Amino acid sequence: MSTFKKLAGDTALYGISTILGRLLNYALVPIQTYAFEKPAAMASNVEFYSWIGVLLVLYTLGLETAFFRFMARSKDQPIAEKNRIFSQSLSIVISISVLSSILLFSLAPQITQWLNYPGQERFVQWSALLVAIDAIVAIPFARLRVENRAREFVGAKITNIVIVVALNIFFLIFAKDIYEGKYLSALQPIADFIYKPEIGPGYTFLANLIGNALYFIIIRKAFTGFRFQLNGPQSRALVAYAFPIMLTNLAGVLNLLTDRLFLRHSLPPGFYPGLSSEAVLGIYGNCLKLSVFMALAIQSFKFAADPFFFSQAEDKNAPTLLANVTKWFIIVCVLIWVGVSLNLDLLGQLFLRSKAYRVGLDVVPLLLLGNLLLGVYYNISFWFKLSDKTQYGTLITAIGTAVTIGLNLLLIPFIGYMGCAVAFSVSSLVMTAMCYFLGEKYYPVPYDVRSAVGYILGAGLLIWGGWQFPISNLWVAVPVHMALFAFFLGVVIFIERDTFQPALARFRNRTTKPARVNP
Repeated sequence: MSTFKKLAGDTALYGISTILGRLLNYALVPIQTYAFEKPAAMASNVEFYSWIGVLLVLYTLGLETAFFRFMARSKDQPIAEKNRIFSQSLSIVISISVLSSILLFSLAPQITQWLNYPGQERFVQWSALLVAIDAIVAIPFARLRVENRAREFVGAKITNIVIVVALNIFFLIFAKDIYEGKYLSALQPIADFIYKPEIGPGYTFLANLIGNALYFIIIRKAFTGFRFQLNGPQSRALVAYAFPIMLTNLAGVLNLLTDRLFLRHSLPPGFYPGLSSEAVLGIYGNCLKLSVFMALAIQSFKFAADPFFFSQAEDKNAPTLLANVTKWFIIVCVLIWVGVSLNLDLLGQLFLRSKAYRVGLDVVPLLLLGNLLLGVYYNISFWFKLSDKTQYGTLITAIGTAVTIGLNLLLIPFIGYMGCAVAFSVSSLVMTAMCYFLGEKYYPVPYDVRSAVGYILGAGLLIWGGWQFPISNLWVAVPVHMALFAFFLGVVIFIERDTFQPALARFRNRTTKPARVNP
């Protein structure tokens, strides 16, 4: 039970920075839409940040996972050996980052023409610097996780979040409003120097760039012992392990971002009457953010699970532990799926302030399901990492990405942004099924498949039933939907009563035990 407590504690701790980061970044939406009222102005940001996600995978080359694996193997080795692994991993990432960003800098005019955003070369260059910084600090952050320095990790992430949000407010509201003469006219000469209208939405990149560059100061202790070194055999061993992981991660990122990269270009003109393709992308992109609740749980768990499961790799009970963790991971994610999907009427009003965006809310349950299945895939994919068969991860994710791309191209012209959600869910299901059946062959784990399928199907039926009977009055809808959620939660507690009863018994004993009276 202690291993469960440690994993749960680390997941909660990492979840603080993850949840706060997502919520504060979500708070940037009203800031940015206040500054730029026309959705088309933010279109390049959506696409550039999508490409940043792709490039970050290429820059890091999967060396985070390789670093975890090699550090786990050297846990009984002297500190010098651990520093060597850290230095080798970071040196490779630095080399890739510097060379690649120099290339992107020089090709900025061609890139903006290719993406059809002429005149935004500066944004490409800032993006190149941003990717390089994020890649370089990824290995020190991985070191903090390996060394169980979760508080340091979380502190750095939260500090970065506060800085980035503050800079967005400074550039996009304070400096811009003063520049436009809305208030504090005495400061207008300073605002004229700081704010340039031609940069506009590009200040979001600049805020990110400044905030992330400060990581070098905030986590400087995580660089302790680093020496730039590229030892041939040792570097090749790291890259040989990492490269299939990189291909897997690349396919996974493309799997997640294909919808945003394809929707604007694949949607037939006039598909949604009165809406441009940019407006449709804005609707889908904002509704997509409501699936963040599932992504938060998965990302928080992932931060804690990587070093945890690698440290348990040699334990004979590792398969049973993985099965139990996966079961409870699914239960938690299913509860999130039900809770969010049944209360989209309330969440839509809270987060999507304009009614124009709420027309896309019907994609959210499918996006949540896709994220849930992707989280399950992530859990059961540990078999190929622990058995050093990472090539299967590459194969599975490549097939999943091919399914996503194919279905997006096939479905978007016929069912619009709903095609994006269907493609993502189907792809996640295909990847999970393939990973499970291959894992049973090479690294058998006693998963409770019946429990997983039962909870997912039961939740799906409840959500579908709830959506068949819409309630227009929010004051009636919220209590009804909360009651349905409470019913589902009660069913889960009843089914898992054998797990909960010992904990309840201990709680009762603590509350009913008479207090000691000192003589």
